[in-house]
Amino acid sequence: MTDFLPPTIDPIAAQRWQRSAPATTPWLHDEVGQRMQQRLDWIAQKPRTWCHWQAVRGGLHTHALIAQRYPEATCLVVEPSPHMHAVAQQHWRQPWWQRWRDAPAQVLEQAPEGSADLLWGNMLLHTQADPLALLRQWHSALAVEGCLMFSCLGPDTVRELRALYQQLGWPAPGHDQTDMHDWGDMLIQAGFADPVMDMETITLGFASAQRLLEELRGLGRNFHPQRFAGLRGRGWLDRLHDALQTHARLPDGQLGLRFEIVYGHAFKAAPRGARQWKKSRADR
Repeated sequence: MTDFLPPTIDPIAAQRWQRSAPATTPWLHDEVGQRMQQRLDWIAQKPRTWCHWQAVRGGLHTHALIAQRYPEATCLVVEPSPHMHAVAQQHWRQPWWQRWRDAPAQVLEQAPEGSADLLWGNMLLHTQADPLALLRQWHSALAVEGCLMFSCLGPDTVRELRALYQQLGWPAPGHDQTDMHDWGDMLIQAGFADPVMDMETITLGFASAQRLLEELRGLGRNFHPQRFAGLRGRGWLDRLHDALQTHARLPDGQLGLRFEIVYGHAFKAAPRGARQWKKSRADR
């Protein structure tokens, strides 16, 4: 990856999804978020201010867990989309007798520069046509020595569906996902230090092809530039259902899809000149 732009994302389709995505948290997002928040055990320094970037889609239940972990920290919720911004404002604008249930948060369209000691971005980067630009926004929003923690989908995601579409002679069901090593390179390019990347695979089982496709629609859309150009009919959908019933069976009889989850964290280091000055002071 030389220019850090995903090779198979249509920017217009990605932008349209940011405006029209359902204002709900998919089950997988909350599951990944809960797993990722356990990794905060590795971070000794407690944040004075933490920022949840696109919390509505990222996971409101996970948000509550982090708020419980840092009860004294100020929370910023960033929702750039007007629709999601309104939903977030409504969520945190509770009657006084319900405020004990959820820690307050300040809902913003953009985080002030250097405002957060911890920035949380769950299951978001893989939907971006220019992910490096978002990483740079995150770097700007972090205070010096602040920590970024994020997750996203990796290249092995729904490979069963990709193989099925290829076998049927159809265009790809989704854009290609970025490898975790490329995410590490992008973190360095965006100015982060000490990036750490790892991954795991989560297999989801579904009782029917209809339920499987419903879950996929909630997770995102097909951003591939060479996706189907027009509408498909009922015959196409029936053929897809039949193919899934045949080729996506798990040992327990359910229909299964695998999702590769990439996790990353990195820090915003002090500018080089400031680091050298601190070192020279320490050597005196």
